[in-house]
Amino acid sequence: MSSPSKYQYGTLQVSLHPDGVAHVELNRPKKLNAFNDALVRDIRVCFQEISADTSIRVVIVSGSGRMFTAGLDLADHMLLDLPSGKNSGKDSARLAYANRAHIKDFQDAFTAIEECTQPVIAAVHNGCFGAGVDMITACDIRYGTKDSFYCVKEVDIGLASDVGSLQRLPKVIGNQSLVRELCLTGRFLQGPEAYRCGLLSKLVDTKEQVLEEAFKTARLIASKSPVAVVGTKHLLNYSRDRTIADGLAYTLTWSSAMLNTEDIPLSVQAFVEKKPATYSKL
Repeated sequence: MSSPSKYQYGTLQVSLHPDGVAHVELNRPKKLNAFNDALVRDIRVCFQEISADTSIRVVIVSGSGRMFTAGLDLADHMLLDLPSGKNSGKDSARLAYANRAHIKDFQDAFTAIEECTQPVIAAVHNGCFGAGVDMITACDIRYGTKDSFYCVKEVDIGLASDVGSLQRLPKVIGNQSLVRELCLTGRFLQGPEAYRCGLLSKLVDTKEQVLEEAFKTARLIASKSPVAVVGTKHLLNYSRDRTIADGLAYTLTWSSAMLNTEDIPLSVQAFVEKKPATYSKL
């Protein structure tokens, strides 16, 4: 395990493992990993850089300290500086345009996770509030502890969630009634219920166990053909937002090119010989 100089951020701790797994930790434990502007910026930059790094095959996201994240840092965030049109003396349209830029930056941070070339596994312990739900719904796989809980908190601070939960959560759990209940009430979704409804695909006892399970899955994925893994994530994301016919048509074009890979005969040979294959980087 190493902490390379390339991945140095003020609010994240990044470690690289020799098996192609990167571990990204939210690293504001004294603030319960709450999202301020610096953390939002670091997440966007980090995942954009990881996406371009072909030595990394899978990413794990977790939170340092006693909680995954407390959500928005209300004591250190641009929301505190938003003027109202009535009090600022500025044109309302221009104020709205400035607000738009701030919101877009926040959205782009979590979209960078969704669009990251490599699969991203969220390992959640304890609380996951507000922006934390926005973040984990942009991940590919979500594991949690039994004491974890999830809350779409924005309704309690006077706004509609605007950086991903309202768009991604319905697709993740597929239950419109439950999604609307959670987003309109701000109630806690406890770990066992989160597992039953499909937000989580694995539920364990402790933070150590959730990281262990995340690394186990990450290493299994990292052992596969990177051409197959990258293509699978890309095609799943593409097809999720389109009709089956559109998804199949796009997959037809994608696979027509990707079937030329050396990874297919390597995989077949490894299967026949009952030994693991060694794949080159993308």
